Amino acid sequence: MPDTPRNNLSIYDDAADRWWSDELRWVRTLKKMVPGRMAWFDRHVDWQGATVLDLGCAGGFMAEAMARRGAAVTGIDPAEDAIAAAKAHARSEGLDIRYEVGVGEALPYADGSFDTAVCVDVLEHVQDLETVVSEVHRVLRPGGVFLFDTINRNPLARFATITVAEDLLGLLPKGTHDPEMFIPPRTLRRILSAQGFTVDRFTGLGPRGIDRNGDFVFGRLPSTAIIYMGMARKAGD
Repeated sequence: MPDTPRNNLSIYDDAADRWWSDELRWVRTLKKMVPGRMAWFDRHVDWQGATVLDLGCAGGFMAEAMARRGAAVTGIDPAEDAIAAAKAHARSEGLDIRYEVGVGEALPYADGSFDTAVCVDVLEHVQDLETVVSEVHRVLRPGGVFLFDTINRNPLARFATITVAEDLLGLLPKGTHDPEMFIPPRTLRRILSAQGFTVDRFTGLGPRGIDRNGDFVFGRLPSTAIIYMGMARKAGD
């Protein structure tokens, strides 16, 4: 049998019409990761009144969480159907979120447009990581904060993400990730520093328990061996 295609980003458009329905386990998994991410991101950002870019927003889980905290959120993603789903859900919830179709390598925003940029479950999918980081740096204001998470590159991360999450448990569709695109923390730290960011320490993200529906509950972990979160700041006043 042929190998499963990797880094298959069509899954986001394929699931767009059910993004907010809780029907798909893998989409529920992404939704369940939001509180764990936000609990740590909240330590670094005052969302109230902040202009925030959600880079790779998909159907809007993170964008809505930040908007509910008082941020003025712009979400961008290459998946057109997912963006349409995000717009429709935001309207139904009375949330004023700006959504656009686009890619991180060519952000359609002026220099210094945002106080904060958030990029989760994205950096391990992009075609040109250095260009994406450069673009994030460009659109942040001086002193702006970049919050992100991604997947480490090592045998354990490959086993957990591909063998267990995709192949055995179905927490993600097969082919979602290409392990060759996973990012060692030292590599990401180097790229961030080269673009002019001051990089804070990284921390882990992963399952902390199981809820009554049998879905994992996610939160901060001490180990960065599989998924890790980080914060970097653009130089400024």
